[in-house]
Amino acid sequence: MSFENIKFEENDGIAYITIDRPTKLNALNKATIQELHEAFEAAQEDGDIKVIILTGIGEKAFVAGADISEFSDFSKEEGKQLAAQGQEKLFDFVANFPKPVIAAVNGFALGGGLELAMAAHFRIASDNAKMGLPEVSLGVIPGYGGTQRLPQLVGKGRAMEMIMTAGMIDARQALEYNLVNHVTTQEELIPFAEKTAGKIMKNSMVAISGAIKAINANFEAGRNGFEVEIEEFGRSFGTEDFKEGTSAFLHKRKANFPGK
Repeated sequence: MSFENIKFEENDGIAYITIDRPTKLNALNKATIQELHEAFEAAQEDGDIKVIILTGIGEKAFVAGADISEFSDFSKEEGKQLAAQGQEKLFDFVANFPKPVIAAVNGFALGGGLELAMAAHFRIASDNAKMGLPEVSLGVIPGYGGTQRLPQLVGKGRAMEMIMTAGMIDARQALEYNLVNHVTTQEELIPFAEKTAGKIMKNSMVAISGAIKAINANFEAGRNGFEVEIEEFGRSFGTEDFKEGTSAFLHKRKANFPGK
């Protein structure tokens, strides 16, 4: 699969989706968002892919933000469409992706970049990472889910401060805020993400997909997360993975999940 703005590679059950616009600090434009959508669609359809590691090329930036030149002259209606289409095509798509998505945050993750990282199921950061939502300094607000996901992760007060000041926090502060799960050196970022992916892939991917649905339901307006959990729990009993997992446990052997 060939792209202009991203790289897509697969190895041992892991898909590596890498934003590749180094001269623009990996900033998101429409073409990149479209390519990311296509890459995630391909990863979803490929049965050999179990986990996605999402990162940016180089050491300077995960994604330094959106490509402002594309929308600086937009009207109100065009701005609304930009946010709606972007959320549907990429950010919500990633957040509700049925396979685990790990954001490996290297360098700057600002604006749309931080929103993309927050859409992933969890985040690992290199020790040089800087994160923030600077949109209000441009006279606009975060439009790709930032005002919703940041409070969920760091709490309302901290999110209000980060958004209102348009400031950046470093990797250690992001860890303290629970915005990221782990901080590593730059050299260890991808190996650490791969090690984590390896731990995930030992388990039932069918069950993990159900868990993603149940966890996300708790954050969706009008949905009862407990009801979704009950539904997904019950559905697990009809899977081959459940039969294999319980049989392996009862016979004191390692499970070999078929993924069905």
